[in-house]
Amino acid sequence: MNFKIQEVIKRVFNYCTLFTLLHFSFIIGCQSPVRQDTYGEVPLASIEKGRKLAELHCRSCHQLPDPALLDAETWETGALPAMGPLLGIFNYNKQPYIYKGDPQMRGPGYFANNPKVTLEEWESIVNYYTATSPNQLPVQDGRKKISMKLPLFQVIQPKLNYKNAQSCFVNIRENEKAALVISDAITLKTYFLNSRLVPIDSLTTDAPLVDIDFACEDGAIACNVGILMPNTEARGSALQMRQKSGKWEIDSAKVLSGLRRPLQVLRSDINDDGKTDYLVCEFGHMQGGLSWMENKGQNHYQKHTISSLPGALKAYPLDYNQDGKTDIIALFTQGDEGIFLYTNTGNRNFEQKELLRFPAVYGSSYFELADFNGDGMPDILYTCGDNADYTPILKPYHGVYIFLNKGKNHFEQSFFYPINGCYKAMARDFDKDGDLDLATIAYYADFAGRPEEGFIFLENEGNLQFSPYSSAKLEVGRWITMDVGDMDYDGWPDIVLGNFVQPSKFTNPKTDWANGPPIMILKNRGL
Repeated sequence: MNFKIQEVIKRVFNYCTLFTLLHFSFIIGCQSPVRQDTYGEVPLASIEKGRKLAELHCRSCHQLPDPALLDAETWETGALPAMGPLLGIFNYNKQPYIYKGDPQMRGPGYFANNPKVTLEEWESIVNYYTATSPNQLPVQDGRKKISMKLPLFQVIQPKLNYKNAQSCFVNIRENEKAALVISDAITLKTYFLNSRLVPIDSLTTDAPLVDIDFACEDGAIACNVGILMPNTEARGSALQMRQKSGKWEIDSAKVLSGLRRPLQVLRSDINDDGKTDYLVCEFGHMQGGLSWMENKGQNHYQKHTISSLPGALKAYPLDYNQDGKTDIIALFTQGDEGIFLYTNTGNRNFEQKELLRFPAVYGSSYFELADFNGDGMPDILYTCGDNADYTPILKPYHGVYIFLNKGKNHFEQSFFYPINGCYKAMARDFDKDGDLDLATIAYYADFAGRPEEGFIFLENEGNLQFSPYSSAKLEVGRWITMDVGDMDYDGWPDIVLGNFVQPSKFTNPKTDWANGPPIMILKNRGL
C-alpha cells in the first residue's frame, strides 16, 4: 500500500485553515480571537500578518514550512526558538532562545546581529504557527504489519564486543582479506575483520573516521570528521591510508585539512584533466558546503565551492546528462533540505537544478540512486528521520520514499513506507528475483512502542509493493549506520549494522543498548 503522508498533512492543514476562514468573514478587521487554548486568545489579524511575514522571511532560507508539519507546542518551544536567531530575535516572551549568549554564533555568516523583524512582527509569526497547527500530529498509519520472522537472513552477533559502542562507520569489502571495516567514535579505533568476523588488524586516529574510499590504487582515503557533535570548527580532514607489511597505517601528512565536519571525501577527476581531484561533502554546523578540490600537482589542491549550504551529506559524481563531463547529485540536510543536480558546464563551473526539496523539519538522512522500474534512468531512494535537533517528536512523514525518474530532471513520488526516525535505506536485489528490495534502519525509531522499526527489511513483491520484516534479535542495538555486500563470498548480499549508543531524547527503549554489540551481521542464506 502506498501511503501518501502529504495527504494527511494536507487534511490537517485544511482543517486548521477552514477553522480560521469560518471566523474570517465574521470578524475581519477586528481583533477577535480565532483560537482559545493554552496559548490564549490569538487575533486573526496577527495570524494573517504572521503568515505574510513567514512567507517573506522563512522562504529566504529554506522551503516555507507548513504549520501542520508540527504540533503547536513543538512550534512554540522547539522550532521557533531555533528560527528566531536567524532573524535577530534572541529573546521572546521572557524565553531566551537557542544560541543566546554564545558570541561564536553571533558573528557574520551565522545569525543576524541586528533584528530583521520587530518583536511585534515576531509575535505575529509565532501566532501564525501556533494558532494554525494541530494540537498533536497524527500517528503513522497505512502500512503493512511488520512480520517478526525475517526471511533470507541469519542474524549473527560477532565475537568482537565492548560496551557503549559508537560505531560511526561500517563497510563490507568484497573479495578482500579484511572483509569488514568498523570505526568507533569513542575508542577512535578502526577495526578490520575477516570473513569469519575475526579481527585481524586495527588502527587508531585522533578523531572519528566516518567514511573510507577504498577505490584507490595506492591505498584508501579516510574522511576524518574532526569533532563528531555539532560545532563550527574546521577540524576535519582527508587522510591517506596505506598497507605496509599487511597492516593498515595512516600517513602523517594530511591530504586535505581545514574541513567543516566532512562526511564524505571521494576521489574523482572532476575537470577531466587526468589528475585525481576530490569531491567533499562538509556537513558542518550552520556553515558547510559541497566543493571539489582541484589537483594542481605536488600535493596542492585548490578549493572550488559548488554550494555553500551546510548539511552536505552525500554526493554522487556521474555523467548525468551524458555529455562527457562529470556532474554531481547531492543531498543537503540542514535548513534548506533537498536533492540537487549540479551540471558541469565546463571551465570549473556548475549549474544548480533542484530535483527534490523538503521542509526543514523533515530531517533528511540519506539517499541513493537506483533503477527501480528498469527503464535505464536513475530513480531516487530517500529517507528522512533525523530527529536530533529542535523538534524531537515522532513525525508521520518520517520513513523511506522512492521517487521515479520521469525524465527531464523530474522525479515523482511513487512509494512511501512510514518508519519513525528512518535514517538510511539501501536498495539491492537480496533475493535475486529481479527487483530491488530495501534494507532500512531507524536511529530515532519509536523504541518504546515499535522497537522493530530499528531495522526493517522490505521485500519487493513487484510493482513497488513491499512486505516488511524484522527480528527481535536486532533490538539489542541502536543502528546508525549500515552497509551491504557479499562478505562471505557466497554470491548473496549480506548486511552489517553499526550500533551507536546514545540515550533517546523522546522515547525510552526496552533494551540496554550499552550492552549491545558494536555491529550485527545479517547473513544472506539465499533461497
